[in-house]
Amino acid sequence: MNIFLVGGALRDRLLGRPVSDHDWLVVGATPEAMVARGYLPVGRDFPVFLHPRTREEYALARTERKSAPGYRGFVVHAAPDVTLEQDLARRDLTVNAIALPAEHVADDGSFDPRPETLADPFQGQRDLRDKVLRHVTDAFREDPVRILRVARFAARFDDFTVAPETMALMREMVAAGEVDALVPERVWQELARGLMETRPSRMFDVLRDCGALAVLLPEVDRLWGVPQPAQHHPEIDTGVHLMMVLDTSARLGATLPVRFACLMHDLGKGTTPADMLPRHINHELRSVDLLQDVCERWRVPVELRELAEVVAREHGNIHRSAALGATPLVRLLERCDAFRKPARFAEALLACECDARGRLGFEDNAYPQRPRLLAVLAAAQAVATDVVAREAQQAGATGPRIGEAIHRARITAVAASLPATAD
Repeated sequence: MNIFLVGGALRDRLLGRPVSDHDWLVVGATPEAMVARGYLPVGRDFPVFLHPRTREEYALARTERKSAPGYRGFVVHAAPDVTLEQDLARRDLTVNAIALPAEHVADDGSFDPRPETLADPFQGQRDLRDKVLRHVTDAFREDPVRILRVARFAARFDDFTVAPETMALMREMVAAGEVDALVPERVWQELARGLMETRPSRMFDVLRDCGALAVLLPEVDRLWGVPQPAQHHPEIDTGVHLMMVLDTSARLGATLPVRFACLMHDLGKGTTPADMLPRHINHELRSVDLLQDVCERWRVPVELRELAEVVAREHGNIHRSAALGATPLVRLLERCDAFRKPARFAEALLACECDARGRLGFEDNAYPQRPRLLAVLAAAQAVATDVVAREAQQAGATGPRIGEAIHRARITAVAASLPATAD
């Protein structure tokens, strides 16, 4: 039995990045031998075990053979005769197909991967030095999830390029319909992780380049080439703008719900009639309808869907809110459900700031709408709604009229908080 440290831990250490998880590979062992040594079996599709002390994962060396379309159509062979090189050959990228014998890893998990100690049959170290994402073998084509993984790695390692032969292979896979067989859970998992990378626009650049974006997210893919008014959008192209918004969200450290809302906010511009361009009248409502289709297709979590809907529907009104007085401001808060969900409203404002700053020449501009609307919400929240409701009831009001009394009280409070010329 021989044990190796493999995958991301080695890649990241060689790149000088922090190492979080350790993945271990066991060559020459059987499941029975692992259990006899105290390892706990946890793998469902192939033999994976938890170390009895560290609880880290140890997988038996295996090979995989394609048996059906999609990412689940594999026959897995895990046996003592599977070699280290055979296991590394089934991996996606050369930079992830490097191994270090366990004897070079200290008990505390620290290690110093010197070239002479590494098993690197597919020259992953070379590709790390050259900053290239390259597939290991033609077996890459057997798992369409790898297209998404390459795109995600491009977003994480944003100074890396995709090898031309790898891009060509991904295009072949898309043309063969492999992407159509992907299941929603895996697509969403990879998209969500990619959105949270350093430069999420790179993920969409790669997916678009290989043709996968048109299959997975045609609503996003069609935004490239759609013009916008140059006075508001010096970058003009809607797709370019969207990528700038995404990268702004990453630069501002936004959460996944905010980044997803940024991705969805302008979908309606892709369906603007040609005779209306470069204006996009009512694109907000079209965006809401389109994002619902995306969320159903990839089973996006409800909380992300709800925030994306608020941002898509209201981002124009939020941008124009500096000119609004107390009455329309309170109505805006109510439409955004800000009184029940103030944290979500704050996230919507951040998404709108990303939208405003995701324009050529606007990257470092202030977005005063965000602090102003947070202050407006605070003023409206200061209204003692229980007192207002009780007084309205005492005056004979019931049902909706009590709500109207609260609405008027909030308008009064907001008006008092604004400069005298604002309303």
